[in-house]
Amino acid sequence: MTDIRISLTDKAIAQLPAPKEGWYLARDTELKGFFVVIGKRRRTFTVQGDLRRGGKRASSIRVSIGDAGEMSTRAARATAKAYLAQISRGRHPKDEKQAERVHAVPAMTTGGTVASITLRQAWERYLEAHLIRKNRSEKTIGGYRDHVERIFAEWLDATLDELATDPARVAKKHDEVTRENGPYMANGSMRTLRAIYNHARKTNRSLPSDNPADAIDWNVEERRNTGMGSADLKGWFAQLAAFDNPIRREFHLFTLLCGSRPAALQEAKPEHIDFRRRTLHIAKPKGGKKKAFDIPLSRQMILCLVRAIRLGRHMYPLQAQEWVFPADSASGHLAETKEDREMLSKWGNDLRQTFRTLATAAGVSEVDAKLLMNHAIPGVNAGYITRHKLLEDHLRSQQQAISSAVFAALSTSIARNHALQGWLGRGAYRRAIQNVTSADKQGGERLRKLGKGQSEARLIGQIGDEESIQS
Repeated sequence: MTDIRISLTDKAIAQLPAPKEGWYLARDTELKGFFVVIGKRRRTFTVQGDLRRGGKRASSIRVSIGDAGEMSTRAARATAKAYLAQISRGRHPKDEKQAERVHAVPAMTTGGTVASITLRQAWERYLEAHLIRKNRSEKTIGGYRDHVERIFAEWLDATLDELATDPARVAKKHDEVTRENGPYMANGSMRTLRAIYNHARKTNRSLPSDNPADAIDWNVEERRNTGMGSADLKGWFAQLAAFDNPIRREFHLFTLLCGSRPAALQEAKPEHIDFRRRTLHIAKPKGGKKKAFDIPLSRQMILCLVRAIRLGRHMYPLQAQEWVFPADSASGHLAETKEDREMLSKWGNDLRQTFRTLATAAGVSEVDAKLLMNHAIPGVNAGYITRHKLLEDHLRSQQQAISSAVFAALSTSIARNHALQGWLGRGAYRRAIQNVTSADKQGGERLRKLGKGQSEARLIGQIGDEESIQS
């Protein structure tokens, strides 16, 4: 959504719609520089102003005031006035020591003096100009924020020049994070520092050209080989069949069958499914909207989605109107898909690796597997492959080969395992619906009031009977 300008009041803020993705600003018409950041789950009072020295703009900063759900607009506006007054005098409202340095030294001098931009200022600029403007996901931004505000908390008011001219300090920090948080976190946080510094240097050319992160000895990062082979699937399916929540069960199965990232599947909507073309549209994969793609659906994948939709309508009738994998959560869909390893040994990206492993065993080529997983294809010839032209027939047949290989690995387990028979055997769906409905008669009544029977009838007409698809 685009930014708006209104007279901010408690009532007006409460009535503002939450964005479907990202966030937007609701700016106050009465006090310039005062606004509310409206996100999916949170609304934050914020001020923005220019730090000045000698009547000239040194830098622009954005400072949060508080959660709109925890403080009144009147109190936030009073705080905003105080903050803006401090900013206009060259003081940072939340840090007196940093404010004194900003007041004493300009952000960039014309006589060749090194810029005094702090890590805090550089991060705010990077957040606004690079991450938010490029519509990065909340999860991506949260990762960067964790690195800066937790790992580098004691450096927030240090200048970038201090860090660049003291490489031993940066190398020592990398060693400390490696010991305390692990090698992956240490490398990741330093990549964040490197990116922020490079971004800041675009507008602060007096900063040293050597990036402070260049001083570290990077930890070796090995790809986690946690995928399963065909022989491992029987045990995994048996674990999954024992799940009490059938929505979570279908989610993990679908993750295995399609090989997509769990975060993208969590936000799948019924409107994203085209049963006529047999595709699921992934609107927001890693990389954003420009990387959106369609997943071709095998027979087993269609059955999995149908079970999730039908069961969701009985268990969570309101949330199921919007999400394929509904849940009783703030977002309305499955938000946390991690499991106890003792209950389910493989989940998340483990299943993504399993998909890639089984694709090879099923005879699917490397290029086709990459296309199914929406991976970039290296080489000059990659630019000549038109993915959507392969989707309807070729890629779907490759997807079917992988799904068939998965279920072939079960062999006679479905017939022998009572839990698997109750989940995947013939007529299992009807028994599952009876169990859910008997456990929640009120939910079934709400379902009838919402007219879901008619929608379900149309769905069955589109894709055919469950057992005919299974066969």
